[in-house]
Amino acid sequence: MKKNIKTEIIAVGTELLLGQIANTNAQWMSEQLAMHGVNTFYHTVVGDNLQRLVDTLAMAKERSDVIIITGGLGPTEDDMSREAFHQLSHLNIVEEPKSMQKIKAFFEQQGTEMTPNNKRQARVFEHSQVLYNKYGMAPGNIVEHEENSWIFLPGVPREMKQLFSDDVIPYLKSMNGEMVIQSMVLRFTGIGESALEHRLQHLISSQQNPTIAPLAQNDGVTIRLTAKADTKEQVEYMLENTKQAILQEVGHYFYGMNNDSLEEKVFQLLQQQNKSISSAESLTGGLFANKLVSLNGTSSVYKGSVICYDKNVKLHVLHVDEQVIEEEGTVSVACAEQLAKNIATTLDTSIGISFTGVAGPDTLEGKDVGTVHIGLYDKETNYSHVESCFFPGDRMQIRSRSVLKGHEMLLRYLNETIS
Repeated sequence: MKKNIKTEIIAVGTELLLGQIANTNAQWMSEQLAMHGVNTFYHTVVGDNLQRLVDTLAMAKERSDVIIITGGLGPTEDDMSREAFHQLSHLNIVEEPKSMQKIKAFFEQQGTEMTPNNKRQARVFEHSQVLYNKYGMAPGNIVEHEENSWIFLPGVPREMKQLFSDDVIPYLKSMNGEMVIQSMVLRFTGIGESALEHRLQHLISSQQNPTIAPLAQNDGVTIRLTAKADTKEQVEYMLENTKQAILQEVGHYFYGMNNDSLEEKVFQLLQQQNKSISSAESLTGGLFANKLVSLNGTSSVYKGSVICYDKNVKLHVLHVDEQVIEEEGTVSVACAEQLAKNIATTLDTSIGISFTGVAGPDTLEGKDVGTVHIGLYDKETNYSHVESCFFPGDRMQIRSRSVLKGHEMLLRYLNETIS
């Protein structure tokens, strides 16, 4: 039994390189392999070109113990995964009777003539382990040759997943043992990736197991912890200890785990505190509302939004003082403050939040593109606060970053209210 095998996944298909389809097979397989303690070291995509495929397999042979190839097992001339490996290994390719019988039966049931090229799908390597495909024509194949194990799987996701679950995982377990690899994702907002990494540098520099990987994302910063041990209990203990060490340093910015979203956390806090919210959206044009109403049960806390893009809507619907707009403009702290207060009053909610700013492409009222003011008002406590920001980027990036900042402000305020 060999532990810590190096595994590589090679996806075959020009359509992957052209971006016509996403390489979801490799993502899914890597997740499954990690769950069973198998290390994936490389992902490779290669087009339907025989020499490039041979070269790719030759490289994989030198650096990996197990090479998993998906795609290139179909009936056409550009399906050449077997041919490439034959050139590399010189192993014989034979027709597998059971698979051939299944292919013939399929065409008989359809009442159509089977073209000769369909026989290509029934081919496997001589003296190899055949993996029977329940959903398609081409069988999978496991070939042990010299120092490597080669696993050939169809590219169709449903077929690949069936063979992978039924046959490949048991095969790899017999090689790799039962070591468990598990990951945990910690989510942070209100702090940048570089600042977070600086605060955790002493932990990151000494990392071994678990590993600590910071990553900037559209909705904040995440840290992925990955631990490896012989049992699930050991892995979970290691992850929890490292999580607590991280939160001691930057817990103020922490808001959730794994697939938690910022808007979900805000929604949960609003529910817990029995608070309702409404939004006045100039700059964001309803983007804040869209984020919240995408969650199940939002109607219990979210009452509505007024998209006040035009100055007259700010004046006559949300009753911003005309003097404020004349003297300070619609893109101002004073306007954002009144918008937040007046939307809460108009829609009778506990909290009002407002967004006003310049998304571009041109300046507005003499203010630069990226200038943003976000107002927050709590009618029950008379709390009022405006944050002024500058966000770089195009129109959509500025609007998205404004909504993210609004959720961050709400999260911070609601957490402080609890404490």
